[in-house]
Amino acid sequence: MILVTGATGLVGSHLLVELLSQGKQVRAFKRAGSDTSTVDKVFAHYNFPSPDKSIWVEGDVTDYFSLLDAMEGVEQVYHCAAMVSFAGNAEKTLRKVNVEGTANIVNAALEKGVKKVCHVSSVAALGRADNDKIITEETVWKTSNKNSAYAISKYAAEREVWRAAEEGLDTVIVNPCIIIGPGDLEKSSGRMIQSIRKGLKFYPTGANSFIDVRDVAKLMIALMESEIKNERFILAAENLEYKKVFELIAAALNKPAPSIRATALMSALAWRAAWLAGLLTNSNPFITRETAMTGQQRNVYSNKKVKEKLNWNFIPLKESVENACKFS
Repeated sequence: MILVTGATGLVGSHLLVELLSQGKQVRAFKRAGSDTSTVDKVFAHYNFPSPDKSIWVEGDVTDYFSLLDAMEGVEQVYHCAAMVSFAGNAEKTLRKVNVEGTANIVNAALEKGVKKVCHVSSVAALGRADNDKIITEETVWKTSNKNSAYAISKYAAEREVWRAAEEGLDTVIVNPCIIIGPGDLEKSSGRMIQSIRKGLKFYPTGANSFIDVRDVAKLMIALMESEIKNERFILAAENLEYKKVFELIAAALNKPAPSIRATALMSALAWRAAWLAGLLTNSNPFITRETAMTGQQRNVYSNKKVKEKLNWNFIPLKESVENACKFS
């Protein structure tokens, strides 16, 4: 039996598709009242029957006893559940969900004798390379005001996984970059696609790494079924400027590409305006101080380790974008 936390999310839903298509026995973990309609849409997108309702179990990663119940008879755990937020007031909740939740996962896995855990981290949990050098799994984390509360929470969550590995739990950590794929258009890269669909005019000046969600799911399974343990892997297919990625999205949507370069000053004004609008409308802004800052940075990540270990060929980003843009 396999347990998947965060099963209603972008990675979790695609992981369910892949595991069930392989005939695996899966238990999908979700919070009480969580909407599974996007999961059903993802399954339909790939012409695969929606998961049987019996696979769903309710609980919360912050509720240790619900995790103990969910892990009964489980041999593998894919821990995809996490809170992603760059809002200024989210620090306490990020720590609760991402750090304490991960500690609960690995502690319950140790107690229940789970054989192996895959923890979905983020490239945000990696250190920052000096002088725009390529970031690898060996890059050292440095305390910096450039680290968002989200990044700090994911770094601290990884420390819980490493601690559990020292206590005897077989683990593997994946650090995906920006994940592209069909999912909730109000979350993750879906918001980027939705903004361009609505006529976004500006593009950030920075660069980052991107990967297809299908590659993420398949790589996680490949690592879990291998003899590899207690290692981390950057999951990145291509390093590209945001401008190029926005152009790919616009082309897939048959929309005009954003053509105005967002300078640092413009980005600073934009996040402040978005923050004020969020206060007035009681909504989460599309751009925050952290996302504005990230959009100006040029981060380059190496995928050499996972490519060599698993002999992997990544899905081209153009294909990833087209697949994501067909989803609605």
